[in-house]
Amino acid sequence: MPSQRFIANKTPIEKKKTYPIEQAIALLKDMRSAKFDEAVEIHIRLGIDTKKSEQQVRGTLVLPHGTGKTKRVAAFVEAEKESEAKKAGAYLVGSEELIEEITKTGKIDFDVAVATPAMMPKMAKLAKLLGPRGLMPNPKTETIGSGIGKIIEEQKAGKISFKNDDTGNVHQVIGRLSFSQDQLKENLLLFMQILKKLRPSAAKGDFIRSATITSTMGPGIKIEISS
Repeated sequence: MPSQRFIANKTPIEKKKTYPIEQAIALLKDMRSAKFDEAVEIHIRLGIDTKKSEQQVRGTLVLPHGTGKTKRVAAFVEAEKESEAKKAGAYLVGSEELIEEITKTGKIDFDVAVATPAMMPKMAKLAKLLGPRGLMPNPKTETIGSGIGKIIEEQKAGKISFKNDDTGNVHQVIGRLSFSQDQLKENLLLFMQILKKLRPSAAKGDFIRSATITSTMGPGIKIEISS
């Protein structure tokens, strides 16, 4: 059963109407009622066949204004890279001993994991633990590399990784309601720009079928999509 607050927030939104981005963001900000700083999310329906591997959509980018959340980065590196990782601001830094600790305790006290190529064979022990949570370092998410300092700095600066789900939708946090309207708009437009560039060549028809923005406690608002 929807809460009274959700029902009240939903009232001004016309269900079948698509709104210009500026107006949609303004509506979300005007209808904020939660006591915490709600996340702002975009949900996009893609025209892809998810059963075909060549039509999977995956990408990364650094949002101009971040997501409003500081990432706790765990860096799995060899001993000589530890100082570089710490200087870049990694929350956890270690090699075999860190892998063994996480394997033993099952405790995942970080938001993203990065690693050097040399550490990946040793990371196999964590695959069953990190994989289902989408935390296993992966070249496709640009979380593996020898320049570990740069990788960590990009993650902390707001670098995001996204991919379509099994139903052909993409979901992504693009900021917080405390962000200015311009900040949310710039984050959203860059995300859409990068997403459009990832259109699979085999995809037919409209690539982006619809797009909706919402806040944690707010209603979904359909937005206009430029070609």
